[in-house]
Amino acid sequence: MTAPLPALDEILASTRIVSLPLATRFRGVGRREAALFEGPEGWAEFSPFLEYDDAEASTWLASAIDFAFNPQPAAHRDTIPVNATVPAVTADRVPEILARYDGCRTAKVKVAEAGQTLDDDIARVRAVREAMGIEARIRVDANGGWNVDEAERALHALSEFDLEYAEQPCASVEELAEIRRRLRDWDIPIAADESVRKAADPLRVARAGAADILIVKAQPLGGTRRALDIVQAAGLPAVVSSALDTSIGLAQGAALAAALPVLEFDCGLGTAALLAADVAEPRLVPRGGAISVARVEPVPELLDAHAASDERAAWWRERISRCYSTLVRPSIADALL
Repeated sequence: MTAPLPALDEILASTRIVSLPLATRFRGVGRREAALFEGPEGWAEFSPFLEYDDAEASTWLASAIDFAFNPQPAAHRDTIPVNATVPAVTADRVPEILARYDGCRTAKVKVAEAGQTLDDDIARVRAVREAMGIEARIRVDANGGWNVDEAERALHALSEFDLEYAEQPCASVEELAEIRRRLRDWDIPIAADESVRKAADPLRVARAGAADILIVKAQPLGGTRRALDIVQAAGLPAVVSSALDTSIGLAQGAALAAALPVLEFDCGLGTAALLAADVAEPRLVPRGGAISVARVEPVPELLDAHAASDERAAWWRERISRCYSTLVRPSIADALL
């Protein structure tokens, strides 16, 4: 544990709850709620998705506390190259989405969306390739939405677009290992996201030989230090990504990407471009295909303008209190901070 936990009252004293509109629906929602609070090192974000239980969300709180109250590991770079993120939109909307990502040379395209077909995925990825040209890198993210046979069929069909990698094509570690074996001759690397950030043992996917690349996110993994430890122990290249954070949360992702000794891939930290509003000005959006590594301060007027309702603010403050109670158990606090 790097430092004692601050008092709950100290966290809640500066906590602001915001509700930000999205430019396009993502993960089935049109708004993003987040709790922001300030510590001695600056502002941090606590924004686990609403469906996550307190046990899972407490890891996100540990991360936010660490970022707000503790100095972060030394940085090896001051800018982070980032990818564009293309939600599961219709192909005709692809140019509009990509236009939000200034100078990005890589795109991550969501596929395997519930209610859509493989033809929809193919049309979307084709539209990205046509819009970005042959030099661009395209990766797809299925969020575990396919079984092994579906993944094999889909990735063979999408291989004509020269995929950089496929992120979490299947849900389980065993399925990832099998699809990786089946695709060995197709030169489509497998990246693991949910099998790292939602796993009781985030190193199992590496030990099982089920992935070529790890997707790591600061909030779900308990902070920068724990994420760095996981990457080092796994011995695999890492891509730092976000969870549709505000610019405050993205600054922590940038700190993690900056602290990695080696950064081989563009990172998924450009997602403020999917927000129709943010709490900072300027926002931490891609400029020339990259974001800066720096602490971000919210603008008081924007915190006020996008404040959540009293009911939602009370819900988030109660959630912070419950998750904090989980963290004060010594075994959990020691593991995450």
